[in-house]
Amino acid sequence: MHETSLLVENLLSMWWLALAAVLAPVLALITRRTVPDVVWLLVLGIVIGPHALGLAEATEAVEFLRELGLGFLFLLAGFEVNLADMRSRAGRSAAMTWLLCAVLGLGAGILVAGGDWHVAAVLGIAATSTALGTLLPILKDSGALGAPLGRAAMVHGAYGELLPVLAMSLLLTTRATGQAAVVLVLFAALAVVTVLLPVRLYRRVPLLGRAFAAAANSTMQTTVRITVWILVTLMLLTAVLELDVALGAFAAGLLMQAVLRSLAPGHVGEIMHKVEVVGFGLLIPIFFLTSGMSIDVVAVLGAWPLLLGFLAMIVVVRGLPVLARELWTSTDSQLATTREKAALGLYAATGLPIIVAVTQIAAGSGLITTTAASAMVMAGALTVLVFPLLAARLTRGLEPSKEPADADAG
Repeated sequence: MHETSLLVENLLSMWWLALAAVLAPVLALITRRTVPDVVWLLVLGIVIGPHALGLAEATEAVEFLRELGLGFLFLLAGFEVNLADMRSRAGRSAAMTWLLCAVLGLGAGILVAGGDWHVAAVLGIAATSTALGTLLPILKDSGALGAPLGRAAMVHGAYGELLPVLAMSLLLTTRATGQAAVVLVLFAALAVVTVLLPVRLYRRVPLLGRAFAAAANSTMQTTVRITVWILVTLMLLTAVLELDVALGAFAAGLLMQAVLRSLAPGHVGEIMHKVEVVGFGLLIPIFFLTSGMSIDVVAVLGAWPLLLGFLAMIVVVRGLPVLARELWTSTDSQLATTREKAALGLYAATGLPIIVAVTQIAAGSGLITTTAASAMVMAGALTVLVFPLLAARLTRGLEPSKEPADADAG
C-alpha cells in the first residue's frame, strides 16, 4: 500500500512537471521567444511549486531526475565547445578575461560578505559564470552562431562554464585547496581513461566497432547509450570524489566531442541531436522547473535589494570587464563595432545554470540562506530574459564583422 502511495505521489508531481514542460515552449512561441523557454520553465516551476500552488513536490525520484537533467545540460554544453577556438588567441584572451572577472568577483564578494571568503567565493563564482547551454539556442535562432560575435560568445561561454565549475570544485569543498587540486587531477586522469576505454575497444575489435556503428540508428541506439554510460560514469566518479557532478558532465561532453571528431567527424551533429532529444525532451526541463520550485517569490521580493545588488554585481564583474577588454586590448575576436562588443559583454554576463548549481551547494551547506539563493537564481533568470534581448537590439541591422582568412590561426 505504501509503495502504491509513493508511486502515485511521484507520478502526480511528474504529471505537473510534464505539463509545465509542454506549456513553456507554447508560451515562448506566443511571446515570439522574447521570453526564452528556460525562463518560462522557471516561472512555471515557481507556480506549481510549494511556495505557490503546491501542485508538485521535489520527491526523491524527481530530485534524481533533476540531477540527470543538470548532467545532460552540461554534457551538451561540453559538446558545443570548439576546442580549437578555446586554444586560439581569442580563446586564451577569453580565459584571461574570466580570471580578471574572477578576481573582481571575489573582491566584490569579500566586501559584500564582510570578509567571509567562503561566501565571497559563492558570490564570485556565480557572478562570473556564462550560460553557454542557454545561449546556444538563442544564438542559433538569431543566426549569429556562425558570425564572429557568435563564435566569441561561445568561447567566453565555454570558459564561463568550465572555469567556474573548476573553481567550485576547488573552493566550495571541505578539503584543503591542495587536496582538492590533487583530487581534480585524479578525476581528470580517470575521466580520460573512462572515455578512451571504449575507443580502444572500438579500434582493437573492428567487428565490435562495425556492429555498434550499424546499430547506431536502430532501436538499439548504441552511440547514445555509450554517451549516457560515459555521462553517468563521470557523474558517479565526481560524486564519489565529492566533486560537483556538473564537472563530470562537462568533462564527458568535452571528451566525447574530441573523440567523436577524430573517429566519426561526419556523425557528431547526428549524435548530438539524439542526445539533445533525450535531454531537452524531459530531463533538462525538469532541472529548470525544479529550480523554479525552490524559489520563494515572496521572500525574494522582500529581499529585493539583494536581488538588484547581485544583478548589478554580475554586470560589473562579468559584463563590463569583457566589454573593456574588447574596447581597449587586442583580443582577436574580430568584432569591429562598439555595439558588437557591448553585445558580447551582455552575452558573457548571461548566467543561470552555474548560479543554480552554486547556490544549491551553498544553501545546502549553510553558507547562504535559501532566500539569498532564491534571489541569486532570480537574478540569473533576469539575465537570461534581458541581456540576450538587449544584445539582439544592439546588433540589429548591423552587418556581421568579416573574419580574415587566418582567423583560426594561433
